Amino acid sequence: MASALEQFVNSVRTLSNHGNLRELADVITKSSEVLTKNLQHLDNVLETLDVHQHSLGMLAVLIAKFSCPNVSLPDNRFVQAREFILNCNVDQVRSAPDLFAEFSHLFTNYLVEQKTAIKGIHLLKLAIIRLKYLSENQLTSVHADLCQLCLLAKCFKPALEILDVDIVSICQENIHTNPNIPHFDAKYFLLYYYYGGKIYLALRNLDRALYFFEAALTTPAHAVSHIMLEAHKKFILVSLLLLGKVQQLPKYCSKVVVRFIKPLSQPYNDLAQAFTNNSFTELNNIITKHAEVFNRDHNMGLVKQVSSVLYKKNIQRLTKTFLTLSLTDVASRVGLPGPADAEKHILSMIENGQIYATINQKDGMVVFSDEPDKYSGPDVLKTLEDELSLCMEFNNRILLMDEEIQVNPQYVKKTAGLQEEEQPSKSSFAM
Repeated sequence: MASALEQFVNSVRTLSNHGNLRELADVITKSSEVLTKNLQHLDNVLETLDVHQHSLGMLAVLIAKFSCPNVSLPDNRFVQAREFILNCNVDQVRSAPDLFAEFSHLFTNYLVEQKTAIKGIHLLKLAIIRLKYLSENQLTSVHADLCQLCLLAKCFKPALEILDVDIVSICQENIHTNPNIPHFDAKYFLLYYYYGGKIYLALRNLDRALYFFEAALTTPAHAVSHIMLEAHKKFILVSLLLLGKVQQLPKYCSKVVVRFIKPLSQPYNDLAQAFTNNSFTELNNIITKHAEVFNRDHNMGLVKQVSSVLYKKNIQRLTKTFLTLSLTDVASRVGLPGPADAEKHILSMIENGQIYATINQKDGMVVFSDEPDKYSGPDVLKTLEDELSLCMEFNNRILLMDEEIQVNPQYVKKTAGLQEEEQPSKSSFAM
């Protein structure tokens, strides 16, 4: 073992035993080059360190191993990463959250490359628990990694356990490098909401998917990222599926996003315009014209769903005008090939509660009826109580956050400075 590597091991042991975790984190940061130059000896280093007593040292070694091509055969990195996540010292890894997050990102990339995403889902759930230290409502950058693996593995339940929790705080992941400047990589914030939106979309929870894509788009920004652009494309399609129109972005959305993101997704804007015009011919022409773009973005499935929804949208418009219509008339008015297709769409809409109608099979007539009263009964009262309780909880959280801001030293200093600037200078009173 090289002398520089031996010195690293001795430093890890000494500083760990004395509890000098911040100093140890600095040593680890400066030793990355030493570790990458001695890849062939890193397995020996891991064997000499104890996973509970020297977690930070082992973390640095694992980062070096996952950062470089594996030089040892067989590849034992997954086993080593699993043992580390299961048995590491929580206090030590929380003292250097940026290093632990970096390890998690590298481990995720490794699983993606090996096409074994499902093997890392349980381990990343544990990694999130290791990293969070305030509450279950805290967002870490590892959340995005877990969502990515769940998407690739098509195993969504573990991701829902974190996606269904409202985020109220963000884990600051550069504590040991600069504790005075809070930091969280915006990339993983955007990916969390983008992947989360895709997961909800796969589960047909369109309302929640739209919220997640909107959260990605309304993140404060000085430039439009590729993640935001992809979120905007799906935001348009989900809006059409859920609302029948493109939902307007909130006023607090960054001006640079509002200005540049629409021209960057022009094919989707053209599709939305044709949908709004209720023109099947125009819609089909747009789909044909931009088929290559939609396929490249992996959005053609959603585009076809939008095309199907346009038929249903026009059928709903008929219910506001007519009491009865023949299936043949419905088909001709909404652009369907024939009465059989009209019957299929109407039955689907009746089953989903989108319209209220009956079909007379004998004479092929459709009778539209008014929506029954659905705002009575104990279920409605229970829903109102739940919503009221949720609003009260949000109100308490806002008040708590406001109190924290009011006593924040940086905020107090800044507001005090503004007040001093607003005060008239002494010279203004001089005669």
